[in-house]
Amino acid sequence: MSSTATNPASRTVASTQSEMTELILPNDTNTLGNLLGGRLMHFIDLTAAMAAYRHARTYIVTAAMDHIDFIEPVHLGDLVTLKSSINRAFTTSMEVGVKVWAENTQTGISKHVASAYLVFVAIDKSGLRVRVPQVVPETADELRRYDDAQLRRQHREAEGARRKKAQLETAALDGAAATEPQST
Repeated sequence: MSSTATNPASRTVASTQSEMTELILPNDTNTLGNLLGGRLMHFIDLTAAMAAYRHARTYIVTAAMDHIDFIEPVHLGDLVTLKSSINRAFTTSMEVGVKVWAENTQTGISKHVASAYLVFVAIDKSGLRVRVPQVVPETADELRRYDDAQLRRQHREAEGARRKKAQLETAALDGAAATEPQST
């Protein structure tokens, strides 16, 4: 089998979709019987990683959890279903969107409880970045998410530049303070 057969130049969003369902048990909850936010973030990271693996077909690492909205609490005994897919692939990174639903096991009523965006980077065994296939949006919703992912990337890059500038300014101030003579 050729390498282009195992890792083609592009993949559809549908080919990356992943789904996971978890039963919320006492160990997953706080003293109010609600799912711990950190536990939900763990579930989100796992589900997003599945989509990233399906797309990149190589090792991947979580680079950022760009945004998460906790919309409603999830309760002890609920079934939580997480669905993920690649929103957009860049050169070596991918943005993955995750939506989370909670189902009350007694009533069968499901509601949207959280959403998140994560960024993964594809790497080889040595930890070096590797190229990922492009993603092909096929529906209007996939195309909207594809376009929105570019806007979020631009925001992440601008925020990264702002932080780097602030770090350099702080280092310069710290360096200047260290060279000033001390008064006695």
